[in-house]
Amino acid sequence: MRLNLPTTMPLPAPSPSCAKPNIVRRFLAWTQSADAQARAQGASALARAYLYSGLATSVRAEAAMAMSALADDSSVLVRSALAEALCRAHDAPRAVILALAEDEPEAAGAVLQFSPVLTDADLLECVRHGDLSAHIVLTRRPTLGPQVASALAEVGQLDAVLALIGNHDIDLPAELLHGVLARFNDDARVRDALLERASLPAALRARIAVAAAKDLAVEVSQWMAPERAQRFAREARDQAISAIAMSCGHGERVELARALRASGALTPALLLRSVLAGQTDLFAASMVELSGLSPSRIAAFILEPEGQGFAALARRTGLKDSVLPAFRAALGAIRTEAGDSGHGLKLKVVQTAIDHCEQLDDPALGKVLALLWRFAAEAAKAEAGSFAREAAASAPGDPLAPVLDFSPVNDDAGQAPLMLADFSWAPAGAPRLKLDAPPTNAGDHQAPPVKLPPELVAGFADAA
Repeated sequence: MRLNLPTTMPLPAPSPSCAKPNIVRRFLAWTQSADAQARAQGASALARAYLYSGLATSVRAEAAMAMSALADDSSVLVRSALAEALCRAHDAPRAVILALAEDEPEAAGAVLQFSPVLTDADLLECVRHGDLSAHIVLTRRPTLGPQVASALAEVGQLDAVLALIGNHDIDLPAELLHGVLARFNDDARVRDALLERASLPAALRARIAVAAAKDLAVEVSQWMAPERAQRFAREARDQAISAIAMSCGHGERVELARALRASGALTPALLLRSVLAGQTDLFAASMVELSGLSPSRIAAFILEPEGQGFAALARRTGLKDSVLPAFRAALGAIRTEAGDSGHGLKLKVVQTAIDHCEQLDDPALGKVLALLWRFAAEAAKAEAGSFAREAAASAPGDPLAPVLDFSPVNDDAGQAPLMLADFSWAPAGAPRLKLDAPPTNAGDHQAPPVKLPPELVAGFADAA
């Protein structure tokens, strides 16, 4: 074993084959007079010799005892150097590792983060008795057992929990993530960190959307009327949940419906939106959750929305008669749009539901009609935005013309029959009015061209 110690009295450096057991004792004697920097270098050299030099059994035992003594050194610099040298070794002395794990953060950090010697039971003790810095370091371990992760999620402070869910190398179960959201439901940082995790359960994403909508309502109420702010946030929440339902697997929708019901977000407006967007699976899963009937019976009722069975299902689930016509019309119309794979509300389906409800001429349908018209406006804006993006993508890159002439819409004016006016009631001597007189200017019947300011045209040209 060779210990390269920075001292004026260098120790002999025998090869491992001729190392004598008293070398460790001589090393400990040397530490009594060396400064902290020298002792730190010596501790690191001793740990490397223990791990990699093939020491004899007797020398190895004395080296382990020497490292135990160094783990109690008065200088954290020495203890940190020892921890750095031992933290990744599987055969590091367990007693030394446990002592370092309970040390100050400077010395304990490397051991808590990397040491494979620490068992889950050891790590649980660190969670129970450790401070915030120890918890944060534990969350950085490449592997973390489910019990330790659950303990951190249950008792860890906010910064530790953020570090835990921010470690994407750790596979955290859905129950743990739900528990984290339950603890920190009002903290936007926790919600954002959860959303950054891959394969987040749909039910959890929906719960995050509900919590975010509450914050949104409070924020926009600063410049909106309270009722309008609540409606704005509720519609934003429903849009997010509808998108979540569209992307989740079939097996997740029942759990999604259950979570929405528990959070109070499973509303008729959300269900109607889901149907108008073609999400009949979410509607069916919600009917299963609300009615307690089997999925096969629910599917049969949905296939016949005009039947008495569907009306009985609506009453059983709490849907009022005032919204039943809209659901019936939407479910009937969505079949004709089955080939439309686009996301969001489908304008044709919404318009069909509006027409059906207006034909009934029932004052009780006033609220649902107002909701449907808001859906129609949202769908129309979405369609217009999609059209504009497609037009922009397919349009040539030529600069905008300085004159936009829309007058060709009147090109067929010359084919219209001429009209003669004979106003017999006109006063005597008044000239007769003839409408078939040729115009003094051949272009008077055309719409005037729209002339854009030159600076605006130049701006468009630069953008192109």
